[in-house]
Amino acid sequence: MTEKLVLYDALLREGPQTQGINMSVKDKLRLAEVLDSLGLHYIEGGWPGANPKDDLFFKEAKKLKLKNAKLSVFGMTRRAKLKAAQDPVLVNLVKAGVPTVTIFGKSWDFHVEYALKISLQQNLDLIYDSVKYLKSKVGEMFYDAEHFFDGYKANPEYALKCLEAAFQAGADCLVLCDTNGGSLPEDVEAVVTRVRQRFPEANLGIHCHNDGDLAVANSLVAVGAGVTQIQGCINGYGERCGNTNLTSMIPNLALKYKASFIKPIHLEKLTEVSRVVDEVCNLHPKDNASYVGKSAFAHKAGVHIAAVSKAAKTYEHIDPQLVGNHRNILMSDQAGLAVVLHKAGKKNIKLNKDHSEARAVVETVKKMESEGYQFEGAEASFELLLKKALGQHRDFFDLVGFRVIVENRNDGPIISEATIKVKVNGVLENTVGEGEGPINALDQALRKALTKFYPSLKDVRLTDFKVRVLDAKEGTAAKVRVLIESQDAKDSWGTVGVSENIIEASWEALVDAIDYKLLKDSSTKGGKKK
Repeated sequence: MTEKLVLYDALLREGPQTQGINMSVKDKLRLAEVLDSLGLHYIEGGWPGANPKDDLFFKEAKKLKLKNAKLSVFGMTRRAKLKAAQDPVLVNLVKAGVPTVTIFGKSWDFHVEYALKISLQQNLDLIYDSVKYLKSKVGEMFYDAEHFFDGYKANPEYALKCLEAAFQAGADCLVLCDTNGGSLPEDVEAVVTRVRQRFPEANLGIHCHNDGDLAVANSLVAVGAGVTQIQGCINGYGERCGNTNLTSMIPNLALKYKASFIKPIHLEKLTEVSRVVDEVCNLHPKDNASYVGKSAFAHKAGVHIAAVSKAAKTYEHIDPQLVGNHRNILMSDQAGLAVVLHKAGKKNIKLNKDHSEARAVVETVKKMESEGYQFEGAEASFELLLKKALGQHRDFFDLVGFRVIVENRNDGPIISEATIKVKVNGVLENTVGEGEGPINALDQALRKALTKFYPSLKDVRLTDFKVRVLDAKEGTAAKVRVLIESQDAKDSWGTVGVSENIIEASWEALVDAIDYKLLKDSSTKGGKKK
């Protein structure tokens, strides 16, 4: 690839069309800055005039100090019965005050005749007039040829005439759209090659939807055939199955194709940007997302872990740090001694493969996972297990007992109350806590009992709580697994508990969370060892 590529992100428009995503104006402004920090070249902000939110966004966006990206507005060709200068859609695009405008128009004769209900020539006139008018008013004018690949398949000459109309009117880029997302890579490559031959001087772009799970593949072959502008969205968001996922498209271009861009892309920020986008969109990150997912460089099988410990490239296609990610070695019944040694090494615990304690930990983990425990996401519980096996664990408190009461008082809200007795250095502490539920009440009571001895517990908060039924056939008597994620000012950590009793499983995970916090904060003095 000799030509410099252009990256165009449509997240701020396509994202809200995704099921489950609703962006406020503040969300869109924040995301614009986040996308800009990655180095993206164009950010499509929305459709002014379509809704008050997009109007306010473009008004507020004038205050943004973007360092890398240009903002673009989005709209469509003029209506058949209006002149371009009179069409409210086009007028609003100009009023937005953004130097780049992108509009779409029909390329498929089927759509022209059955959706617009106009003649094929009228549609060509709409395209020409709209592009020419906007080009006279703004600095850059991109034309999205909607349904281009379906249109080319049905009537290739007419689809090309639609591009001709936009090109002659002055469009700065002709963007070929796989709007229904059903094209195959070999078809995309052949069509883009034909378009490049027909318009050798034009800048070409690609805009793919992912209905066939081929948006990235189709975009890659399009680039290989001569396209220089790639449209998509960080994390692949968009209507139906989404758009070209720039989170995987960008590293594929940069690392595999060694492509160059019109401005540098800060690839090392990719994982961070991906996760911030998920956070703002209020969606949980996909653990198995390519390049940026939590599992993208995770290793679970013992053979893999042993090899990666010697040479990372044995089971990793790139260095995860290139995209701001990191390697994750998982503890499970699929792994063995190599994992224990790796985990111990990361915690500066001296251990070698000849240690009987290490082999005992492996057998313990396999036994516990057969009973329902899972140490993926519960690294703190695993570290506690390891230190107990090596005699490096301290007892910070001893449980004497607890009781939980759930009561419905006079048809009011259900009240949960926990009473707990613990001993700290021989001192008995008896406390009561109330909460939104029994686990919250236990958490409150335990903190109240221990904080006077360990003030650092004030900094700890529970950030996630998951319950998984392990054998649904047992109904309400089924064993459950509880995963708790906790956080303080510096770190976050996960713990696990398993029992047929959900309160017991939760208590086990909760105690591990507190135990881990105290262990990592403590000095080597005091406390007794298990």
